[in-house]
Amino acid sequence: MQFAPLVPLYKNAATHAGHDASKLKIAVHSLGFIAESTSLAVDKYFPPTQASFNYFGKERGWGHYSRSQFDAARSLEGALYVGDPETVANKIIHMRKHLGFTRFFLHLPVGTMPHEDVMKAIELLGTEVAPRVREEVARWEAEERTF
Repeated sequence: MQFAPLVPLYKNAATHAGHDASKLKIAVHSLGFIAESTSLAVDKYFPPTQASFNYFGKERGWGHYSRSQFDAARSLEGALYVGDPETVANKIIHMRKHLGFTRFFLHLPVGTMPHEDVMKAIELLGTEVAPRVREEVARWEAEERTF
């Protein structure tokens, strides 16, 4: 939610430049990982994420990336989308309600996790997460048309 103030700023800048803000697309790009259970997703995703954040953080002057930071980032209001399909879908739905984004991109780990784990995450995203999100969005749109 730390980026929420950027949405009205984006819309105001677009309006100022002569664009129709109601037609703007808003995309969210987030890191994450999906597994059959949230505990499995966390157990598989935290170690390589910590290693990557600490590697890049060292050259950029960041502090050590801790488990508590990771857990805060995967909370409902945080930036990481990590968990079972229901958890990830609910977080996407929650953030869409609050930010109004129209596109969501989940960046899965590449090269730091076993290929079969990444492929399973892609499968779960396409077969379980996306349909849940689409169903909820369709329900909202139907409700809006009734008013």
